[in-house]
Amino acid sequence: MRAGRSALAAALLGVVLSGCGGTNIGPGVENEPGPAQIVETWTSCAKAAPHAGGVLSLPNTQTPTPAEPEPRIGRIDPAFSPVAAVICGRQIRPGPNGGQEQVATERRAEEIAALLAALRLPNQRARGENICTLDMVVPPWLALVDDRGRWLRPYLPTTSCGRPRPEVLAALDGSQWTTVDTRTVGPVGSPAAEAAGCAQRWADMVWVETTNGRPATPGPAIPPAAGPMRLCVYQVPASQQGGGKPAGDFVYGGPLPAERQAGVLRALANRRAVVDCATPASRFAVLRPLDGAGPERYVELDGCRRFLIVPTTGGAQLGQGDDILATLLGPI
Repeated sequence: MRAGRSALAAALLGVVLSGCGGTNIGPGVENEPGPAQIVETWTSCAKAAPHAGGVLSLPNTQTPTPAEPEPRIGRIDPAFSPVAAVICGRQIRPGPNGGQEQVATERRAEEIAALLAALRLPNQRARGENICTLDMVVPPWLALVDDRGRWLRPYLPTTSCGRPRPEVLAALDGSQWTTVDTRTVGPVGSPAAEAAGCAQRWADMVWVETTNGRPATPGPAIPPAAGPMRLCVYQVPASQQGGGKPAGDFVYGGPLPAERQAGVLRALANRRAVVDCATPASRFAVLRPLDGAGPERYVELDGCRRFLIVPTTGGAQLGQGDDILATLLGPI
């Protein structure tokens, strides 16, 4: 199976929307790496790279299997003659009972002359003023295997901005990759979250914003008139509460009934002073417009019971909720 550019995009590319100029970014631009460490026997991605390409999943109560130390990445030793390349990664697909699951994959290519030629290129050096953007390229977990079954992690030559050279990315994209193994890792989104139209996990932005001291208080009155909204409620594990960016797991949600939404908007329009409180919430609600147009609203359902309104134009504003607001945001 040929892996086209769209198939490799998730493994290769992540974009940060900003830019800068003047300095090189990323490792390996100025210093050439040494030779890669050669490992005696290739077994599988499950053994060599069990967490390669991992994404956020549902809570796992099982004790994770410790990964073996990663071999040293480096240049290909002239005495090492690769005959195949392996990419270890993960994909997201629909779960058998709804929701989504992540699947670990092992893909192999044996016609690798172009890839080897690209991997042996030197790093590019900056000439004069070097202008770099902050587009981030995350390379795949790549190994080369020789005819004796030994393997190594090859270094990917970089541009003057510290990203893999385009010749390397083109060779990876142009290789004939065959999937030789897959294994289900676990769910990413539950059927309940998918049915509600909610993400499986979300950050408690009231806590994030207040601990960073950013939002103004109190916020301006929000007019009751608004388009239909979706309610998503999350439970924050005790281990996450009070952290820098506590993440909650989906509990319940769905489109908010019109009569309840009217009461919620009235409660969010109050001018009550925000209490001096530092108790992390164990549950919080996220209210988002069904059509995506309008502010997002975050409400602590216990703890300090504050709320945060984030307009699309920026300028998050803090307010004080109460038991009535929390009740209105109960199960639908």
